[in-house]
Amino acid sequence: MDPVLTLDRVGMQYSYAKKDIVSISQVSFSVYPNEFVSLIGPSGCGKSTILKMILGLVNPTSGNIMFFPGHSNGFGGISVVFQNPALFPWLTVQENVELVIASVEKDRSERTDRALKYIRMVGLDGFEEAYPRELSGGMKQRVSIARALSVAPDLLLLDEPFSSLDVFAAQALREELLDLWENPELPPRTIIMVTHNVDEAVQMSDRIVVLSARPSTVKTIIKVPLPRPRNTRNEEFYLTVDGVLTEMSR
Repeated sequence: MDPVLTLDRVGMQYSYAKKDIVSISQVSFSVYPNEFVSLIGPSGCGKSTILKMILGLVNPTSGNIMFFPGHSNGFGGISVVFQNPALFPWLTVQENVELVIASVEKDRSERTDRALKYIRMVGLDGFEEAYPRELSGGMKQRVSIARALSVAPDLLLLDEPFSSLDVFAAQALREELLDLWENPELPPRTIIMVTHNVDEAVQMSDRIVVLSARPSTVKTIIKVPLPRPRNTRNEEFYLTVDGVLTEMSR
């Protein structure tokens, strides 16, 4: 099976105080269709920078990021959900979602239908006319997810999307996102998530890419052996989490 994308010896170097600093050094890994892959590592190791390079917001200073046939790195091919929802406060929930859809769908009625479809999917039906100030943190992040999915991306990037939520809201949203991803009739097919939460990575991922401290490299890639849906309270789950933590501390 061909990968969706491959990072081949990707590096990032920048200048600070007249010094050249290498933040990412020859990071290589591939992501395949229908996979959920997480990137974990210590703070400052460049996890979010890797997502920005995949998204095209930052160019690597070395190496290559390759997208394979049938997948695009253009708008619509990739969507992203950041840690903070970044909604337009003067637009309603529906308007926030429709604004993104307008880039790929010119027909107004089609935009509305698609926006309402994804708003329902993330459990916000009844809140279409609400403004961001009227929503909880978890509800705002649901809007961000609806907005990201509404353009039917091949690849969804998640940059610590649950870290600003309380424990219960975060867990509920993780489970709902997994339900959406596992539905074969819905986008996206493939997800890459940056997280610092090892339990979260084990709960959600097929594989976990463990990055070293700066300048970051790939220490190891761990395949999560647990069947889905995953019981986050059983011994096998805790043993898997311990194994990931051990690899991170090496």
